[in-house]
Amino acid sequence: MSDIASQPSRALPQPVLIHQVEVQHRQVAFTFDDGPNPIYTPQVLEMFREVGGKATFYMIGEQMKAHPELTRQVFEAGHEIGNHTFTHPALPDLSPADQRDQLVRTEKLVQQITGQPCRTFRPPYIAINEQVLDLAVSLGYHSIGCVNGEARDWEMPGTEHIVKATLETSTSGSILLFHDGYGDRSQTIAAVRELTRHFAAEGFGLVTVSELLAGAMQRH
Repeated sequence: MSDIASQPSRALPQPVLIHQVEVQHRQVAFTFDDGPNPIYTPQVLEMFREVGGKATFYMIGEQMKAHPELTRQVFEAGHEIGNHTFTHPALPDLSPADQRDQLVRTEKLVQQITGQPCRTFRPPYIAINEQVLDLAVSLGYHSIGCVNGEARDWEMPGTEHIVKATLETSTSGSILLFHDGYGDRSQTIAAVRELTRHFAAEGFGLVTVSELLAGAMQRH
């Protein structure tokens, strides 16, 4: 996890990594990295249909290229698609030109499939530095982290752990990180099913990251 401080969003992107924002209403933003995946992404879509919520999918370009129809299905269901690079490298390890190429190639593919641009970006591994943050701003992106990194769903730590660690760190305005791509995501699916029902029962709106940021913008 990055130690860069999160900041409330403003109308224009800032060179900071946003984990949480102040919002007027009880809302959280579920996010899913590394898809789309033909096994797990449809299960996530069904869960959000059941609770009447929306999510943000930080998709990898090569996965979108392999599954364009599934990418389009996510978008047409009203969810947000964010930029998660083309091949999932640690961006600080790349040259400036290669960093830009990772984001621009993915952006072009999203626009080709959906007709709409990305508004937000999540760096793979939450690996970030000032150069990457500045690049994101230059492309018009808000850079997005999360509050529940200790859930570590990518490590398959158990459904109970994912749920507990998420609930312990989540409040209204939180951005939550999960994965719907690469490897066995069955624990994530079980945890997210429990968490979406919990938040919905508690009166939280399940919104996209851009919707969450828009709520913060209206307040400030």
